[in-house]
Amino acid sequence: MTDYQAMEDQASMGILPKRDVVIVRGSGARLWDSAGKEYIDCIGGIGTANIGHCHPAVTKAVARQAERLVICPDTFYNDLRAELATALTRVAPEGLDRLFLCNSGTEAVEAALKFARVATGRTGVIAAQRGFHGRTFGALSATWNPKYRAPFEPLVPGFTHVKYNDAAAMEQSIGDGTAAVLLEVVQGEGGVRIGDGAYLRRVAALCRERGALFIVDEVQTGFGRTGALFACEHYDLRPDMLCLAKAMAGGLPVGATLCAETVRNVPAMSHGNTFGGSPVVCAAGLATLRVLEEGGLVENARENGAYFRDALAALDAPYVREIRGMGLIIGVEMKGRVTPILRGLMERGVMALPAGNTVLRFLPPLTISREEIDQVVEAVGAVLGSLEA
Repeated sequence: MTDYQAMEDQASMGILPKRDVVIVRGSGARLWDSAGKEYIDCIGGIGTANIGHCHPAVTKAVARQAERLVICPDTFYNDLRAELATALTRVAPEGLDRLFLCNSGTEAVEAALKFARVATGRTGVIAAQRGFHGRTFGALSATWNPKYRAPFEPLVPGFTHVKYNDAAAMEQSIGDGTAAVLLEVVQGEGGVRIGDGAYLRRVAALCRERGALFIVDEVQTGFGRTGALFACEHYDLRPDMLCLAKAMAGGLPVGATLCAETVRNVPAMSHGNTFGGSPVVCAAGLATLRVLEEGGLVENARENGAYFRDALAALDAPYVREIRGMGLIIGVEMKGRVTPILRGLMERGVMALPAGNTVLRFLPPLTISREEIDQVVEAVGAVLGSLEA
């Protein structure tokens, strides 16, 4: 154990388990630990490092703005906040022309839930089984997995969970008291499960017919991850609200709830925060969006994601049950637990994530090269081969 590990262990609450490594530097799709060992990063800050670690456009924008103005409360206008808001509403799915800026994905979801209740005068919220939306009380109430929910019950009342990709179940559930339906286009934490386009469009139509709002959570899938700037674009969805965070500002903490005309009657001072839309984060967000639009990274996600999945599928690996993905969010469902696979990959210089007990999840920066993908797949093959031997 290093001194840094001992220091963190002594001061930390110890809520989150940690891997036995101290990460000190990152560049592109690579990380280095305190001993100088290099890794290909397929965690990507849990999906935040879409444009790569320490992208020069972001680091320069942050440094410039930090010398000019760091914090500006939302009770004042600000030039960078205005520019980011304009840029986001310009690239968002049609109709999402207003936004609320905050600091994280769970806050973006929390705001959407509050806006839905006040806009509709209803209280019910329908979410999906296996869905994950955050850990604050409202977002946690929408999250399905009992392991996250049980220690904090009773949660916010009025939440219902129905089977994902089951239009009939949704049709039976949306009623006069339903304020909103909250869904992910790809269930990341739930095992990288892809939403069916016909199902998602049917849910949107049901919401319109019955006076509920349709909220799409793209905290993990936004900003190029799936091979489109937003996963909504794959299915031509027009949600009432879109929740964003993670990759929005090159790794800095930020979130946004984008809203359509249906969410205009939210009373003044009914919600707020202190740090949302700070000038430094807005500068990073503007730089990130420019890189995504001009650097070909969305196309990289689409093309290299397909290459990555094909390469994984070509492995002679009986331990693999199924490979799922969209762009560069990829899940490999195994016939056993993924913990030993994650450990073996780290020993071979590859960082990856679980998505439940049996799904190996890859969320690399969109800058990852095919050479790096080949190295990752080679490591996966070696680890699986050792388990199957």
